[in-house]
Amino acid sequence: MADADDVRRVALALPHMVENPSDGFDFRVADKGFVWSYPERTPGKPRVIRLDIAVLFVGDEAEKQALLLGEPEVFFTAPGYDGLPLVLLRLAAVDLDRLTELVTDAWRMRVPDALVNDREGEPLGDREGEPLGDRAAAGK
Repeated sequence: MADADDVRRVALALPHMVENPSDGFDFRVADKGFVWSYPERTPGKPRVIRLDIAVLFVGDEAEKQALLLGEPEVFFTAPGYDGLPLVLLRLAAVDLDRLTELVTDAWRMRVPDALVNDREGEPLGDREGEPLGDRAAAGK
């Protein structure tokens, strides 16, 4: 079961990542968001930042639909996200390995090729012979 602290550890382990100040979490690479806490909006009520739900960049509508249909207990969407390559992720429904995979994939889709070719951006998991999940769990 993952939580907001796990999202933060995983995202902070990625090269060229920037954390925007937020009431929750908000991670970007090259000014492009790849994972952030869900700003739930209910008509007539103030916006609530949900730390138990992450908004995750997924690349395109086909991937979004595959995730929504394939794992409705993990992924969902909400009004305002129609037509956008974003899904809502129930953090409690995934373990750290799956969270690491999802956040890393979102980062890879957003990071410019020029940054991936840097020493820091070599294929994740190949650096120092350890998988990203181990680096993230160790806070590296």
